[in-house]
Amino acid sequence: MSTSPSSLASTSTAYDPKTIEADLYARWESQKLFSPDVVQTLRAQSANEVPMASEHFQNNTQSPDKAFSLVIPPPNVTGVLHMGHALDNTLQDILIRWHRMQGTPTVWIPGTDHAGIATQTVVERQLQAEGKTRDDLGRQAFLEKVHAFAAQSKKSILGQLRRLGVSPDWTREAFTLDESRVQSVRQAFVTLYERGLIERGDYIVNWCPKSASAISDIEVEYREEAGFLYHIRYVADDNPDEALIVATTRPETLFGDVAVAVNPKDERLNHWIGRRVRLPLTCDTIPVIGDEYVDIAFGTGALKITPAHDKNDFEVGRRHGLPAPIILDLKGHLADHARVPSDLRGVERFQARKQCEALLEASGLLVQKEAHTHRVGYSQRHGSVIEPLLSKQWFVKTKPLAERALKSLQAGELKFIPERWEADYTRWLENIQPWCVSRQLWWGHAIPAWYAIDDEKREFPIVALEKPEKCPKTGSTELVQDPDVLDTWFSSGLWPFSTMGWPNENSEDFKKYYPTSVLVTGFDIIFFWVARMTMMGLALTGKSPFHTVYIHGLIRDEKGQKMSKSKGNTVDPVLAIDQYGCDGFRFGLTSLVTYGGQDIKLAPDKLEQGKLFANKLWNAARFVMMNLSQGDMAPSLSFDTLTPMDQWILAKYRKAAEAAQDNLEAFRFGEYAIDAQRFVWDDFCDWYVEMAKAQLKDPTTEAMTRRVLFTVLDGALRLLHPVMPFISESLWLELQGDKPAYPSISMAKFPNAQQMSAPLVDPAGIDFVLETVRALRNLRQSYKVPHSSAVSIIIDAPDLHQREALEANLPLLHRFIKMSDLSIQAQLSKKPSQAAVSVVGQCQIFLPLAELIDLGQERTRLSKQLEKLQSDYNQLEKLLHNAGFMSKATEEVIAAKREQLIELSAQTAHLSQQLAALSAVP
Repeated sequence: MSTSPSSLASTSTAYDPKTIEADLYARWESQKLFSPDVVQTLRAQSANEVPMASEHFQNNTQSPDKAFSLVIPPPNVTGVLHMGHALDNTLQDILIRWHRMQGTPTVWIPGTDHAGIATQTVVERQLQAEGKTRDDLGRQAFLEKVHAFAAQSKKSILGQLRRLGVSPDWTREAFTLDESRVQSVRQAFVTLYERGLIERGDYIVNWCPKSASAISDIEVEYREEAGFLYHIRYVADDNPDEALIVATTRPETLFGDVAVAVNPKDERLNHWIGRRVRLPLTCDTIPVIGDEYVDIAFGTGALKITPAHDKNDFEVGRRHGLPAPIILDLKGHLADHARVPSDLRGVERFQARKQCEALLEASGLLVQKEAHTHRVGYSQRHGSVIEPLLSKQWFVKTKPLAERALKSLQAGELKFIPERWEADYTRWLENIQPWCVSRQLWWGHAIPAWYAIDDEKREFPIVALEKPEKCPKTGSTELVQDPDVLDTWFSSGLWPFSTMGWPNENSEDFKKYYPTSVLVTGFDIIFFWVARMTMMGLALTGKSPFHTVYIHGLIRDEKGQKMSKSKGNTVDPVLAIDQYGCDGFRFGLTSLVTYGGQDIKLAPDKLEQGKLFANKLWNAARFVMMNLSQGDMAPSLSFDTLTPMDQWILAKYRKAAEAAQDNLEAFRFGEYAIDAQRFVWDDFCDWYVEMAKAQLKDPTTEAMTRRVLFTVLDGALRLLHPVMPFISESLWLELQGDKPAYPSISMAKFPNAQQMSAPLVDPAGIDFVLETVRALRNLRQSYKVPHSSAVSIIIDAPDLHQREALEANLPLLHRFIKMSDLSIQAQLSKKPSQAAVSVVGQCQIFLPLAELIDLGQERTRLSKQLEKLQSDYNQLEKLLHNAGFMSKATEEVIAAKREQLIELSAQTAHLSQQLAALSAVP
């Protein structure tokens, strides 16, 4: 990289990100410029360097705030990053770079998640393609294969993060299944167990037959599906002519029935309580019990009780001391159980349903098959229907943890942005259920529990950090570790503090950086992850793991549809970076973010705008550096020799710095990006740089103009660095010349309006003049006035302040508009005829056209355009009143047509005004 301020003069006018991104990132990483320890050391070494001109423009009394820390939401090692990851990490990087530039000790810890069930599933599918299963390999060989897959996937993911230009401290990289996290997880499990917050017991769990494992409630996706209610006769044991009609959606589970329940308040059926009925298709009889849980209005009012295969039935069974026979195996087949007819044993559950229906009908026990819509639970990972199953599992008692988390929220120790997400978070914590944390998988954190088994096959569990030498109850030294692993979300719930050295609370990272400052994430994992982190953090460290949770929307396609591979509407972030450049991609993505956290429609034109903006910045920097010399970086600006335009751009710079600070403090990422772009593109590039071209030709303004160009370009690059790290770093180092003040722009101070001098001039006056220029340019363009033609301008300016602003800045008007004559009057006696007109503030601006264009030809052109617009408008209006079209078209198509109609109406009105101006009588 060149160190001469003018070396960009010979480079291409088109910015090529590929020439700088890889090399810059490699330098950042090799010099460990993302490490807070390295950054603080380098800052101290640079403290005595001569300050930059733009820093002299500030009163640099800023002292470092307390540490700022983030932990990355660790992506699963199951594939590649998607657009949601790209957005999430871009926003985190903006915060990190911004705080780093403010002199704050800043750390961002990267890492990945082992993603238990998801990763195991991917590898099992690979084996399946080879005609093998995990059992064919054995546990140890299978785990070695998963480790190899995870390592390769992790390498790919971390490479993608680097392509995104993010700046975490790679020396602190973590993995949820590395040795440090293993120790943290064991300590957390043992601590919670010793406090009575973890227990092992028989409960109904969500069983996924496809993975042969329990999954948590929030990993179940419910869908409304069409099914049937089967009305079945349960014949009275004491009278074969009487029967209790029971309605069920799952006749295949009747072999696990231990009772039929009716509501004691149901006068139609309560006389059955205390009697026994025959269990269909078996030789057993079961009691009829009374329980107010039964909904009198549902089905027939009689409910079959199957405690081992329904959560609510399980509770009814416990209240009445009923047994709980398990009649489905772990793969969802009817079990080899005495109650199950021999020809149904081993039959898959849905096939068994059909066979049970046929047997019941043949036996005369099926009274009715009624169409019925009901909720069916599916595994989010496997897409298989969940089976409620009685199973011995490890559970976390979440009620006490949730109560503490709610108190923390109410005490203001935690806040959500946007605030509306607090209601969802609160509602879930208030209705929380026990958390089943054991999984019947091989890939994951082994549960730190060992069992001694006596001669009667009784288990004696011992929970400990390491395998004990013997069982304290039986004295046995033959101990077997629990074969299950922990739910992935258990280890993820420890992430903010396990990455900081916990359980060693005396570690430097834990003392300095915990609790973390902010969590940036999507709303879709508030329950999966955010709530669990707060519960675990408060329980194990006594502190909320972060002070603020910033929730952003989800990325959707440009039509607002959810992205999915099946729809073919996904966007690969790496391919997008290849197309638009990392800075253009990051800027375009960030500009779409709204403060309200609405979902984001990813329009390609926004990413293209980001690319164009980077190119605009590149060329503005080329111009500035072509006109600089080493002396222009001297730390002085003689305010008394500044032109009005110099003062205006410095005032705009201060305003832009204030807006950036306010926006970033309030997590208004989109506003930050858009406001910064408006300052750089509009104020600096379009206006000041153009005016500077004239000032550089004037010996009285040349020297100070160069220093202002340097000062504002330097500030603009620092302003943009958090969102556009590559181009800002590259240009900034180029701008600094042979001896940059710091090794990286990331160590330069972020522009701070509070530490700058007060505005040198009220920019409103020049803003008005420039708005006038813009209006005149639009008039010339609308009426096809050639750029080479000098125009005569008449301005009716009744407002004194606006008139004075125009008169005080005549050089600006003449610089930006080629004029033959300019007349500014307090009040026109007569409006000019055949003149285009525009209104700015209280001024009317007239552009006489008779001498500039062929009025007849222009009237003809505009009339044809107007006729075409009116025809298009009439056809579209007719289409929107067509009942056939409206009934068949989608809502999206109709909305687009209505927007088109509004646009045609606006264009028609505009052309009508233009035509009227040309038709005015001279």
